[in-house]
Amino acid sequence: MSLAYLFYRRQPVNAERTLLFFSSMFLFDLTTTAINNYIDTKTNGQKLPFSRSMAKLIIYLLLGISTALGLALAYRTDLVVLLLGGVCFLCGVFYTWGPIPISRLPLGEIFSGLFYGLFIPFLMLYMNMPAGTFLALATDWHVVRLDLNLGFMIFLLLFSAGPICATANIMLANNICDVEKDITVGRYTLPYYLGKKALSVFAGLYYITYLTWAALVALGFLSPVCLLALFTIIPVYKNNCRFKKEQIKEKTFVLSVQNYVIIVGAQTVTIFLSGLIL
Repeated sequence: MSLAYLFYRRQPVNAERTLLFFSSMFLFDLTTTAINNYIDTKTNGQKLPFSRSMAKLIIYLLLGISTALGLALAYRTDLVVLLLGGVCFLCGVFYTWGPIPISRLPLGEIFSGLFYGLFIPFLMLYMNMPAGTFLALATDWHVVRLDLNLGFMIFLLLFSAGPICATANIMLANNICDVEKDITVGRYTLPYYLGKKALSVFAGLYYITYLTWAALVALGFLSPVCLLALFTIIPVYKNNCRFKKEQIKEKTFVLSVQNYVIIVGAQTVTIFLSGLIL
């Protein structure tokens, strides 16, 4: 989606930075998934298809390579990428590890939505657009100065709303389906506190994405061609109705993934089409 926007803006893409970023991001995502599976299977008394020492080795290897790539990217860019990348790494590690893992709190939807839906697009755009487009950070021994371009920051929040809400809803759908099982292992996620209101939040987050998308066009950040993505509200609404009727992990959880692909996919395609047409 970020690449499509760069194409729409006729902004050249730095291949080296983009490849480093994607590789580090991809391997670290595998790291967080591995940590999550390792701890969950240990907590629930489940067996892994190989020894736990091998599992630890895989985790350390993935973490080491992704960290090295991330540091290389920070060296090629600046302090902003280093700081935000470091925050992303800390969140990923402490999501399921530590005395109070994020996954056992009603914060998973917020953290996953922001880190996947906001930080990834921001870093991608920040690395490839001219310096100062979004922000400028200057430091010396006595002063730290941060200048924000409010117009582009508003654009970023509206632009990222689709990935933020759609990602958060994947986590929310998973937690809704698993709420009873999670309680038995001491995991009190957002649906535990919201009860039936969780289904209204689930539907509402999707509709927010359409409001913010229309706002992007109305404010002139995107072309009117992008309004075509609003028609995806029809299949998304149908999926919402199906999920509201029954919340079964093996049967209806996949609807949240389908909605993600529909919303973010349509937004990506319409931005790319705008770049071709205009």
